[in-house]
Formats: sequence, C-alpha cells, structure tokens
Amino acid sequence: MEQGPSTEVATEYLMTIVIPLDAAIPVDGSTILVPVRSGGSVSGPRISGTIATPSADWLRVLPSGALRMDVRLLIHTDDNAYVYLSYNGVSQHSKESAARLSRGEVLTDKDVPYFITAPTFQTSSETYAWLNSVQAVGKMAELKRGVDGYVKYDVFVVK
Repeated sequence: MEQGPSTEVATEYLMTIVIPLDAAIPVDGSTILVPVRSGGSVSGPRISGTIATPSADWLRVLPSGALRMDVRLLIHTDDNAYVYLSYNGVSQHSKESAARLSRGEVLTDKDVPYFITAPTFQTSSETYAWLNSVQAVGKMAELKRGVDGYVKYDVFVVK
C-alpha cells in the first residue's frame, strides 16, 4: 500500500479571540487553573462578541514541560446569543519563552515553539447553529501573563 496522504486539509479563517486572563492558581505540581475575566473580544466575518464568565483554563503540566490545555469559554455575541466554546490543545515553551513570559513580556507565535488548540462550539442560537457542526484549529498569536494578561488566538475552520 502506498504511503502518504489520500486527502487534504484546508482551513478558512473563522475568528480572532482575545481572552483576558487572571493570575494563575497552582492546584498542585501538575495542574494550574487560569481564571478568565469577562471582556476580551471575539471578532470574525460571521461572529463578534465578548468573553463572558464563567470561563477558565485548566492546564496540566506534563513531565516534558509541555502544557495540555482544557479550556471552556462562554461567548456573548453582539446580537445577544451565547456560544459555548471548548478546546484542548498543547503548548510547549522554550526556556527563553518561559522566562520572558514570567517577566510579563508579550510573546507572539514566533516566540513560542508550539501553541495549537482544537476548538469546538455549542449553541442553541439559530444564527450560530452552523458552529455546532464544525471543527476548528487555533494558533496562539499573542500571550501575556500578569495583571493585564491575555491570550490571543486566530481560529480557523478545518475543511
């Protein structure tokens, strides 16, 4: 049997999300909770709104130093609908990016070796029901920890 792909994956831009982060709460040596503040922004060609509470990010620190994300967000759209967004993902920092992050510097996707997510959506809104049937991927665009911390993602529908 011939090796190699028998199909292709394409993506289409869906949205940019800016998620305001509170200070991390270490649960134990392998789990960190990062509460999400209300606000931020969701903007794309077919959806716009803000992040509402409750929302949070549960991070598992693996022995390799990689972070496994378990994030649950509530989007409140500008036309008053609610969309539940959840994603898992993987982040891998270098020693340099981890040090810069701990100093409160803004990092971009060029600074962090790997930071990819896999969002899915759930809503009862007729306007946004199409989101229930898509798988998305997200890539971190910016990240900052601290008092005014946030994470910014560009999100794409996988086709």
